[in-house]
Amino acid sequence: MLKQTTYLSHSYGKPDGFTLAAYEAAGGYRGVRKALAMSREQVVDEVKKAHIRGRGGAGFDCGTKWSFMPKESKKPHYLVINADEGEPGTFKDRTIMELNPHSMVEGCIIGCYGIGAHAAYIYVRDELHLSKERLWGAIREARAKGYLGQNPFGKDYPVEIYVHTGAGAYICGEETSLLNSLEGKRGEPRLKPPFPAQYGAFGCPTTVNNAETVAIVPTVFEMGGDAFSQLSTLHSLNDGGARLFGVSGHVKRPGVYEAAVGLTLRELIYDLGGGILDDRPMLGVIPGGSSCPVHLPDETVNLPNDPRFAAWHGKSILDLPLGVDTFRAVGGMLGTCCAIVMNDSADPVLALHNLVRFYKHESCGQCTPCREGCGWVDRIIKKIVQGEATMDELDEISEIASNITGNTICAFGDGAAQPMLAFVKKYRKSFEDYVRTGGKSQTRRLSL
Repeated sequence: MLKQTTYLSHSYGKPDGFTLAAYEAAGGYRGVRKALAMSREQVVDEVKKAHIRGRGGAGFDCGTKWSFMPKESKKPHYLVINADEGEPGTFKDRTIMELNPHSMVEGCIIGCYGIGAHAAYIYVRDELHLSKERLWGAIREARAKGYLGQNPFGKDYPVEIYVHTGAGAYICGEETSLLNSLEGKRGEPRLKPPFPAQYGAFGCPTTVNNAETVAIVPTVFEMGGDAFSQLSTLHSLNDGGARLFGVSGHVKRPGVYEAAVGLTLRELIYDLGGGILDDRPMLGVIPGGSSCPVHLPDETVNLPNDPRFAAWHGKSILDLPLGVDTFRAVGGMLGTCCAIVMNDSADPVLALHNLVRFYKHESCGQCTPCREGCGWVDRIIKKIVQGEATMDELDEISEIASNITGNTICAFGDGAAQPMLAFVKKYRKSFEDYVRTGGKSQTRRLSL
């Protein structure tokens, strides 16, 4: 059921909505006052009650992640915010940084207190210049008001926040690559274990949260963890609250919308996004950024043996609530909840060609299956598009992608392989047409 909210987006569209005055007028910095009156353990427990599934794509529970931090340590603790946002089709976090940066500052103060940290680093990709400017401006305003520094809100618990500029590498959206980059090292994933909570930034216990994840934390303390969780129609699946949903591609009103968790793709695309561009039929939708498998509009939900999802069995994929576990259950991914929509003017072969070029370019090269596999598929796709490939080479794409999946240090390999597997499987006829005729019978020659 569509239930729009404005917990993060209340300042969107307002000329000075990013300022401290506007934020406090809307109720900002009340949640942090409540949090600082609690013990650290109570803060973590309250976030657990909220069931905030990570908004960066992995969907891990925020409160549970905070609880992994050691209660006592001889080393300093750090909070690191992942605002790299390099996933194609994803643009929600930059709206928070540009239009509601104080929500991140307030969330960082609460997060630092909850995990025992005194410093937070917000890692922002280099290209987002306005985002960095607005974050630094919010930090300066908060520090001038006494909300940051030695005694935030009169609490004897020093907190400082810093904005760190990345260098534009997509791999640095992976948390351990981000930590390496933060330390001035080459941005490539680390082997785990040890996990960041044991050995993170500068060899110290660290929690890495997505920008939207930390930005919604103040709302949890303003309304209470249980009440926040109950906003969601999927709270029984421990997927609570409200979140930002993006929609782009062939829709009439592309943009970022805020709603309670449990929104469906149909509601996102047709109610919020205004429907398919030019009123053409839908070719497919990628539900949460380019690393998620594509879905066809006529797919049905087939989960006969899982009672948790019985209510949606047999329904259209467009009517399945957008949740972390609901989409995992159908072999898909929720990802960042920013849908990419294609109408029938798009060419799925060229769309995959576009995505494969991106993943080949952005692979850090550390793992052989990912480095060689992405390059290999890129060469095959080029031959397909040029009408020079064979059916055997088309079949090789699925084999190569399957050998990438699960065989790399980080999830980049899986994220690169999922589109390859899904596009070739679901648009097989289009790929075969290119092999047989060089695409000459295709009338759709537009890529994403």
